[in-house]
Amino acid sequence: MLPAWIALQFLSSLPVRLPGMPTPAQMGRSVLWYPAVGLLFGLLLWGASALLQGVMPALQAALLLTLWVGLSGALHLDGLADSADAWLGGFGDRERTLEIMKDPRSGPIAVVALMLVLLLKFCALWALIEQGAGAWLVLAPVVGRMALLGLLRDTPYVRKGGLGAALAEHLPRDQARWIMLGCTALAVLLGGWTALWVLLLALGTYCLLRRAMCRRLGGTTGDTAGALLELLELVVLLSLALLH
Repeated sequence: MLPAWIALQFLSSLPVRLPGMPTPAQMGRSVLWYPAVGLLFGLLLWGASALLQGVMPALQAALLLTLWVGLSGALHLDGLADSADAWLGGFGDRERTLEIMKDPRSGPIAVVALMLVLLLKFCALWALIEQGAGAWLVLAPVVGRMALLGLLRDTPYVRKGGLGAALAEHLPRDQARWIMLGCTALAVLLGGWTALWVLLLALGTYCLLRRAMCRRLGGTTGDTAGALLELLELVVLLSLALLH
């Protein structure tokens, strides 16, 4: 169970302590648990939505979004901000893009990207709450973290020697494929045609974003992986709000 605790510690702000320094193999296996961490987030959001029944939809959506950001410690929003700055400020140059991503400062492009993503998430949550579709909140965190599993499995990690490189190198690829297929099948089984359409839209977005990363950088980084997760969660929420 140590890989599960590693995944939870890395992807969440929950107070998780490890018994010792994990091995590279355990780090790689922890990636297999990313969709499970997403499921935990989704269940917590669903439970919070149920507890907030009767609260004004707008306020409920704001509280749920705050909980969502708090659960991840804004980890992936930071990646989105860095990626937005680098992607436009890099002017198509690989080295300049990677250099900007290292800069801890956030420019106006990062701020605008964060504001737009959070605003759209808030509006989509509001719409789903008004539709009484709280159970669908489980899907977005799972899809986002399943995308991380797929990205690390199939995409070169361009910063050699970093944590992401170690995760990708020691990730059991065959098991990762079966986990992604199992998650997809379970989502369609429980969610029917709506889930299928949402997953197809998410897959299309994933392919476009991954292609853009590979063309610009030759692979992915921790920042672009975080941006991918945030954008896929947004696509899932918007799709559910429009299709449900």
